[in-house]
Amino acid sequence: MKKLLEGTLERFEELERLMTLEEVLCDSSKMQRVAREHGMIAKMATKYRRFKQLNNQIIEAMEMLEGSDLEMRELAELELPDLRAEREVLWNELLDMTVGGEDAERASLVLEIRAGTGGEEAALFAGDLYDMYRRYCEGCRWKVEVLSYDEAELGGFKEIILGIDGESCFRKLQFESGGHRVQRVPKTETKGRIHTSAATVAVMAEPEDVEIELKPEDYRLDKFCASGPGGQHVNKTESAVRLTHLATGIVVSCQDEKSQHKNLAKALRVLKTRLYEARREEEQKKRSEERLSKIGSGDRSERIRTYNYPENRITDHRIGLTLYKLDTILAGNLELVIENLMEYEKRELRVAFDTHNS
Repeated sequence: MKKLLEGTLERFEELERLMTLEEVLCDSSKMQRVAREHGMIAKMATKYRRFKQLNNQIIEAMEMLEGSDLEMRELAELELPDLRAEREVLWNELLDMTVGGEDAERASLVLEIRAGTGGEEAALFAGDLYDMYRRYCEGCRWKVEVLSYDEAELGGFKEIILGIDGESCFRKLQFESGGHRVQRVPKTETKGRIHTSAATVAVMAEPEDVEIELKPEDYRLDKFCASGPGGQHVNKTESAVRLTHLATGIVVSCQDEKSQHKNLAKALRVLKTRLYEARREEEQKKRSEERLSKIGSGDRSERIRTYNYPENRITDHRIGLTLYKLDTILAGNLELVIENLMEYEKRELRVAFDTHNS
């Protein structure tokens, strides 16, 4: 946490310096990039700068308490409570802002849900997860856009990709990445046996255009005719697109819009996000040994949560949380789980910060 805060403040002060240089002021595109990045990190940087100032003032006041000057000791006694109170408020605000690391303040993300083991039942479960996230986003008044989907024959989705925009959306949804398991009696089960199926969720912070530069020569664009499930709703024009990033091999397809232009725009949005996520994961691996908390790993292979329908139970295995409110949570009240995850992460961050500074 300290490394993130120090790095953010250092970069903020470097951007402040760049904004005074003539070469930046005279280049509108460069100035726009610098100003945008400056604005993105300003809130965290200014709060942490004030936090450091308060720390220094508290140290000075405590030194005054140990001095021989009676008047200075009295002044320090008066100042210390207010300084400590302000520092505590700032500290809690910084904890909130750093849950999620450097992407905590992002206001847009791409969420992917894929059916896993369990065949048609897994696809139905993926559809239930989609409904849960959609309802939660609606309650938060976030914008949700379906970027791509592949429906299953009996309902639900083999895969669905969403674009979500709204204040604090990444901070709150980031811990949803991982394996989700469901235990219930499928509609097709005639003997009433409980089956276990799974789906995976990936939550990826969406980068600004200036952060991921993607040129037409960086990818191959293939055009083809879109088709619906079972060969229905066949599109006779080549409106569907497939992008293949040449350097990484990442492939993105989109065929949901009748307009090729709209499909291309959606596919580019997903491709940029996946490229940014790949870069982010690589950076996280480099500093993984420094991270104490396990809930922010975002490992899609890790089983993070079980949804047990017969017991109306939801269990988050990372923090040992069990709630017998599955119906309420599936109806969109995901905050019951998210609040516990964020509080756990904040405690871990605080312990890590205190240990580093002890």
